[in-house]
Amino acid sequence: MATVHFIQQGKGGVGKSMIAAILFQCLKLLHKNVIGFDTDPVNSTLSGFREFNITCLDILKNGDIDPRQFDTLIDLIMAQQPESHAIVDNGASSFLALNSYLKENNILGLLEEAGHSIFLHTVITGGQAVGDTVLGLRSLALGFPTAPIVVWLNPYFGDIALEGRSFEEFKVYQEFSDQFHAIITLPQGNKATIGKDLETVFAKRQSLEAAIKSSQSIVVSSRLQRYRNELLEIVTKASLV
Repeated sequence: MATVHFIQQGKGGVGKSMIAAILFQCLKLLHKNVIGFDTDPVNSTLSGFREFNITCLDILKNGDIDPRQFDTLIDLIMAQQPESHAIVDNGASSFLALNSYLKENNILGLLEEAGHSIFLHTVITGGQAVGDTVLGLRSLALGFPTAPIVVWLNPYFGDIALEGRSFEEFKVYQEFSDQFHAIITLPQGNKATIGKDLETVFAKRQSLEAAIKSSQSIVVSSRLQRYRNELLEIVTKASLV
């Protein structure tokens, strides 16, 4: 049946939606049927990519999160074709609400009983937010002890370190590494070149393929191609398909 990717992090502004967009593109490049769901009630970033097949779900009712809207999400996931991939980009503001819903309604169990595979994705970022993102990872690991977790390391904002320790030395890694299906480190390059290229691409809500084809600079196009190939390699190694 389908493979379902829940992408979540309780800390906003750490690259979660960017990772959802990257995963979507890599799976498409691997010739998979992919559909996305945007449940972020504040910043519907993923649905801004018009090239992608994205369903935006309005989970707000009178200014509050309506958990019954998640029923619609699960019904849509259940209807996906075999061998397809469903990506759920959930907002930081609805992190607790979605996780409570998943646990209270045994959603992961229902999906597994229907034959679907499930991955929980989260992001750990460097810089000042590293501690907050670690708390988000810990929350997922404690809340869903049998679910495979994919940890994305995003060093764009700084080194991923706590008191001089690398991620593999973090307490959260030592406690929950058995639950980690894969650890994916986003490739980094010169912020003045490929960094600026990527900022422009994502600001335009443009796919890497479209940016490569439309760039008027041969050098920019070449950088983006190399970055795309690096992403494809690391996602393939993560065994998500």
